[in-house]
Amino acid sequence: MSFDDKAALKTSEIAKISGKPTSGNLDFRDKDSSVGRASISPTFVKSSSPKYTSSTQENGEGEVEASSSSNVIIDMSIFNQILELDEDETHEFSQEMVEEYYSQAAQTFKDMDAALANKDLTKLSDLGHFLKGSSATLGVTHVQSSCEKIQRYGQLRDEEKGIDLSDKQALDLIAQLVSQVKVEYAVAEKWMRNWYKEHTRE
Repeated sequence: MSFDDKAALKTSEIAKISGKPTSGNLDFRDKDSSVGRASISPTFVKSSSPKYTSSTQENGEGEVEASSSSNVIIDMSIFNQILELDEDETHEFSQEMVEEYYSQAAQTFKDMDAALANKDLTKLSDLGHFLKGSSATLGVTHVQSSCEKIQRYGQLRDEEKGIDLSDKQALDLIAQLVSQVKVEYAVAEKWMRNWYKEHTRE
Protein backbone atom coordinates (compact mmCIF):
# COMPACT_ATOMS: atom_id res chain seq x y z
CA MET A 1 0.00 0.00 0.00
CA SER A 2 1.37 3.38 -1.00
CA PHE A 3 1.92 6.25 1.41
CA ASP A 4 -1.01 8.19 -0.07
CA ASP A 5 -3.34 5.16 0.04
CA LYS A 6 -2.44 4.56 3.67
CA ALA A 7 -3.22 8.17 4.54
CA ALA A 8 -6.60 7.99 2.80
CA LEU A 9 -7.43 4.75 4.63
CA LYS A 10 -6.49 6.21 8.00
CA THR A 11 -8.63 9.28 7.37
CA SER A 12 -11.61 7.08 6.52
CA GLU A 13 -11.11 5.02 9.69
CA ILE A 14 -11.09 8.14 11.88
CA ALA A 15 -14.32 9.38 10.31
CA LYS A 16 -16.03 6.02 10.94
CA ILE A 17 -14.92 5.80 14.57
CA SER A 18 -15.73 9.39 15.49
CA GLY A 19 -18.90 9.64 13.43
CA LYS A 20 -17.71 12.93 11.99
CA PRO A 21 -15.24 14.04 9.34
CA THR A 22 -11.65 14.71 10.31
CA SER A 23 -10.62 18.32 10.86
CA GLY A 24 -8.66 18.53 7.62
CA ASN A 25 -9.23 17.54 4.03
CA LEU A 26 -6.23 15.28 3.60
CA ASP A 27 -4.71 15.09 0.14
CA PHE A 28 -1.15 13.86 0.42
CA ARG A 29 0.05 15.12 -2.95
CA ASP A 30 0.97 18.66 -3.86
CA LYS A 31 -0.88 18.88 -7.16
CA ASP A 32 0.46 22.32 -8.12
CA SER A 33 4.14 21.50 -7.79
CA SER A 34 6.15 20.99 -10.96
CA VAL A 35 9.15 19.58 -9.09
CA GLY A 36 8.07 16.09 -10.07
CA ARG A 37 7.99 14.49 -6.61
CA ALA A 38 5.13 13.52 -4.35
CA SER A 39 4.74 15.95 -1.48
CA ILE A 40 3.23 15.07 1.88
CA SER A 41 1.21 18.26 1.67
CA PRO A 42 -2.54 18.03 2.35
CA THR A 43 -4.97 20.91 2.15
CA PHE A 44 -6.21 21.79 5.62
CA VAL A 45 -9.08 24.03 6.55
CA LYS A 46 -7.47 27.16 7.96
CA SER A 47 -7.56 27.06 11.73
CA SER A 48 -8.58 30.09 13.76
CA SER A 49 -6.67 28.76 16.77
CA PRO A 50 -3.74 30.77 18.14
CA LYS A 51 -0.26 29.82 17.05
CA TYR A 52 1.81 27.71 19.39
CA THR A 53 5.38 27.10 20.50
CA SER A 54 7.14 23.91 21.52
CA SER A 55 5.99 24.18 25.15
CA THR A 56 3.60 21.22 25.09
CA GLN A 57 1.58 19.04 27.41
CA GLU A 58 -1.11 16.39 27.01
CA ASN A 59 -4.68 17.11 28.01
CA GLY A 60 -7.14 14.59 29.43
CA GLU A 61 -8.05 13.32 25.96
CA GLY A 62 -4.46 12.61 24.96
CA GLU A 63 -4.11 15.56 22.62
CA VAL A 64 -1.05 17.77 22.69
CA GLU A 65 -1.50 21.35 23.82
CA ALA A 66 0.94 24.25 23.81
CA SER A 67 1.21 27.75 25.19
CA SER A 68 0.55 30.73 22.93
CA SER A 69 3.48 32.75 21.64
CA SER A 70 4.49 34.78 18.62
CA ASN A 71 7.70 32.72 18.46
CA VAL A 72 6.16 29.76 16.64
CA ILE A 73 8.06 26.53 16.05
CA ILE A 74 5.18 24.13 15.40
CA ASP A 75 1.51 25.09 15.01
CA MET A 76 -0.02 22.51 17.32
CA SER A 77 -3.53 22.98 15.93
CA ILE A 78 -2.18 21.42 12.73
CA PHE A 79 0.20 18.93 14.34
CA ASN A 80 -2.68 17.52 16.41
CA GLN A 81 -4.53 16.74 13.17
CA ILE A 82 -1.60 14.57 12.11
CA LEU A 83 -1.56 12.84 15.51
CA GLU A 84 -5.25 11.98 15.04
CA LEU A 85 -4.13 9.56 12.33
CA ASP A 86 -2.26 7.41 14.88
CA GLU A 87 -3.94 4.27 16.19
CA ASP A 88 -2.02 4.18 19.47
CA GLU A 89 0.80 5.78 21.43
CA THR A 90 3.47 4.21 19.26
CA HIS A 91 2.62 7.07 16.84
CA GLU A 92 3.78 4.84 14.00
CA PHE A 93 1.78 6.51 11.23
CA SER A 94 2.49 10.16 12.06
CA GLN A 95 6.14 9.39 12.71
CA GLU A 96 6.37 7.84 9.25
CA MET A 97 5.05 11.10 7.80
CA VAL A 98 7.54 13.14 9.80
CA GLU A 99 10.46 10.93 8.76
CA GLU A 100 9.40 11.39 5.14
CA TYR A 101 9.40 15.14 5.72
CA TYR A 102 12.98 14.99 7.03
CA SER A 103 14.06 13.20 3.84
CA GLN A 104 12.16 15.60 1.60
CA ALA A 105 13.65 18.65 3.31
CA ALA A 106 17.22 17.33 3.12
CA GLN A 107 16.91 16.62 -0.61
CA THR A 108 15.15 19.92 -1.29
CA PHE A 109 17.94 21.91 0.36
CA LYS A 110 20.50 20.11 -1.83
CA ASP A 111 18.41 20.90 -4.89
CA MET A 112 18.10 24.55 -3.81
CA ASP A 113 21.87 24.87 -3.47
CA ALA A 114 22.32 23.43 -6.97
CA ALA A 115 19.62 25.71 -8.42
CA LEU A 116 21.26 28.73 -6.80
CA ALA A 117 24.61 27.80 -8.31
CA ASN A 118 22.92 27.53 -11.71
CA LYS A 119 20.90 30.73 -11.15
CA ASP A 120 17.77 28.75 -12.01
CA LEU A 121 14.94 30.91 -10.67
CA THR A 122 12.18 28.70 -12.04
CA LYS A 123 13.60 25.67 -10.25
CA LEU A 124 14.02 27.66 -7.03
CA SER A 125 10.40 28.78 -7.20
CA ASP A 126 9.23 25.19 -7.71
CA LEU A 127 11.35 23.92 -4.82
CA GLY A 128 10.06 26.67 -2.53
CA HIS A 129 6.50 25.72 -3.45
CA PHE A 130 7.20 22.04 -2.82
CA LEU A 131 8.72 22.42 0.65
CA LYS A 132 6.15 25.05 1.59
CA GLY A 133 3.40 22.46 1.13
CA SER A 134 5.14 19.73 3.10
CA SER A 135 5.92 22.16 5.92
CA ALA A 136 2.31 23.37 6.03
CA THR A 137 1.21 19.76 6.49
CA LEU A 138 3.04 19.47 9.81
CA GLY A 139 2.59 23.05 10.99
CA VAL A 140 6.26 23.97 10.52
CA THR A 141 5.35 27.63 10.25
CA HIS A 142 8.70 29.40 9.82
CA VAL A 143 9.85 27.02 7.09
CA GLN A 144 6.48 27.33 5.37
CA SER A 145 6.67 31.14 5.40
CA SER A 146 10.27 31.31 4.17
CA CYS A 147 9.61 28.81 1.39
CA GLU A 148 6.61 30.82 0.23
CA LYS A 149 8.92 33.84 -0.12
CA ILE A 150 11.42 31.73 -2.08
CA GLN A 151 8.59 30.66 -4.37
CA ARG A 152 7.54 34.28 -5.01
CA TYR A 153 11.08 35.62 -5.39
CA GLY A 154 11.71 32.88 -7.95
CA GLN A 155 8.78 34.37 -9.86
CA LEU A 156 10.55 37.77 -9.67
CA ARG A 157 7.98 39.16 -7.28
CA ASP A 158 8.21 40.64 -3.77
CA GLU A 159 4.63 40.46 -2.53
CA GLU A 160 5.37 42.19 0.79
CA LYS A 161 6.64 45.31 -0.98
CA GLY A 162 4.38 44.89 -3.99
CA ILE A 163 7.23 45.20 -6.49
CA ASP A 164 8.79 43.20 -9.30
CA LEU A 165 12.39 42.04 -8.97
CA SER A 166 15.33 41.73 -11.32
CA ASP A 167 17.04 38.35 -11.64
CA LYS A 168 19.96 39.56 -9.51
CA GLN A 169 17.69 40.97 -6.80
CA ALA A 170 15.71 37.73 -6.67
CA LEU A 171 18.81 35.53 -6.50
CA ASP A 172 20.33 37.66 -3.72
CA LEU A 173 17.13 37.49 -1.67
CA ILE A 174 16.74 33.75 -2.21
CA ALA A 175 20.37 33.09 -1.23
CA GLN A 176 19.73 34.82 2.10
CA LEU A 177 16.48 32.93 2.62
CA VAL A 178 17.97 29.53 1.85
CA SER A 179 20.52 30.04 4.62
CA GLN A 180 17.76 31.23 6.96
CA VAL A 181 15.31 28.43 6.19
CA LYS A 182 17.95 25.76 6.85
CA VAL A 183 18.31 27.11 10.39
CA GLU A 184 14.53 27.31 10.84
CA TYR A 185 14.19 23.73 9.64
CA ALA A 186 16.93 22.49 12.00
CA VAL A 187 15.07 24.00 14.97
CA ALA A 188 11.79 22.38 13.89
CA GLU A 189 13.39 18.99 13.25
CA LYS A 190 14.98 19.02 16.70
CA TRP A 191 11.61 19.86 18.25
CA MET A 192 9.81 17.04 16.44
CA ARG A 193 12.49 14.46 17.21
CA ASN A 194 12.33 15.43 20.89
CA TRP A 195 8.53 15.25 20.87
CA TYR A 196 8.48 11.69 19.53
CA LYS A 197 11.26 10.66 21.89
CA GLU A 198 9.24 11.92 24.88
CA HIS A 199 5.76 10.76 23.78
CA THR A 200 6.27 7.50 21.92
CA ARG A 201 5.77 4.21 23.73
CA GLU A 202 7.45 1.05 22.51
